[in-house]
Amino acid sequence: MKTPSVFVPALILGLFAAAACGGKSQAAARPEGVKAPKGQVLVTNSLDVDFSGYKVTFIELGADRCIPCKQMQPIMKEVAAEFPQDVQVVFYDVWKDPTPAEKYGIQLIPTQVFLDAKGKEFHRHVGLYPKEELVALLVGKGIKK
Repeated sequence: MKTPSVFVPALILGLFAAAACGGKSQAAARPEGVKAPKGQVLVTNSLDVDFSGYKVTFIELGADRCIPCKQMQPIMKEVAAEFPQDVQVVFYDVWKDPTPAEKYGIQLIPTQVFLDAKGKEFHRHVGLYPKEELVALLVGKGIKK
C-alpha cells in the first residue's frame, strides 16, 4: 500500500508537536495555587494555597473525626460566609495527611493559623476557637463585617 504524500508531512509535524509538549511549555501551563471559592471553606490536601485576593487566610488544621474539630466546622462555614471577600478559610484533615501539620508545626488539633495576604503568619490558636473571639481577631486585623 502506498502512503499518501500528505500523510508523511502531517506525521512528521505531529511528532514534532508531541515532542514539544514535554518541554518548557508544560511549566508555563502549571496551575496557580489553590484558592477557596468565595464564601466557602476549601477542604484540601494541597500546600500550594494562593493567599492573594484575601486579606486573611484562616487555616484550620484538624480532623473530621475529632470532637473539637467537628465543633469548629460550623464556625469555619459561618466565617467564610460572613467575610467572603476578605477571609479565605482552608481546612486540612491532618489525620488523613500529616504533611500540613508538619508544615505548620502543630502539636495538637484543632489548631487555627491566620496568615496575611502574603502568607505570613500573624496569629495562632490551639483548641476550640469561639466564633466571637475569632471574629474579634479578624475585626482587629481590619476586616469589616
